Amino acid sequence: MMTTAPMIAIDHVSKIYNSNGSAVTALHDVSLDIAPGEFISLIGPSGCGKSTLMRLIGDLDQPSNGTIMVRNKTPERARLDRDYGIVFQAPVLYDWRSVQKNVELPLEVMGRAPADRHARAHAMLKLVGLQDFGDSYPWQLSGGMQQRVSIARALAFAPSILLMDEPFGALDEITRERMQAELLSIWGGAETDTTVIFVTHSIPEAVFLSDRVVVMSPRPGRIENVVTINLPRPRDIVTRESPRFFELVTEVRESLRES
Repeated sequence: MMTTAPMIAIDHVSKIYNSNGSAVTALHDVSLDIAPGEFISLIGPSGCGKSTLMRLIGDLDQPSNGTIMVRNKTPERARLDRDYGIVFQAPVLYDWRSVQKNVELPLEVMGRAPADRHARAHAMLKLVGLQDFGDSYPWQLSGGMQQRVSIARALAFAPSILLMDEPFGALDEITRERMQAELLSIWGGAETDTTVIFVTHSIPEAVFLSDRVVVMSPRPGRIENVVTINLPRPRDIVTRESPRFFELVTEVRESLRES
């Protein structure tokens, strides 16, 4: 039971899109409280509204009904206050900017002094293990390395909330598992108590990363179940091979089948 004020409070939220004269309900009556520093995964079938819910939290879209509060303010105010860092499936890096300059970009937009943004970007590259690649360009890096640069950039201005929309979906399985472990290491080493909202289609990924897994139903998306992941941290290969890990994977899978 949550004993502190929620970082994110979602209260009876629905989202309806109008397309070619017909209404499509993407989300229906979704309510969820997310604690500060919590790692939450959203999982469900394609089209269930996982990414839509993440976009509503991040003020990239607005709900049709219901309310969302982020740190006791509206998502718009939270966005203006730069409470969000966002990582998409594609790294979305600028090939003509060095890795260092890509990570500096949000700080540059915010008007930070050159020395300040250089030092902060270097610290974030060190956090993701890429401090020796600051002068390289994105096209010279592997897909996993590019995604680490994207994470470093998202963390550069110390956001309270990190929104991640299938960031490892395009990677091969071995690289994906390595990136999951690296993300947990980065999250644990971040300077702020960062809350993570992570969209995924992978049940093992959701279980390995999360404090709770939110299972969503087919469209119109509803919260079908919330599975608490009571695996000890830090997590590693031993976690993936533990009986409890497989029990939780089965529990999430059964929740998806029932949705």
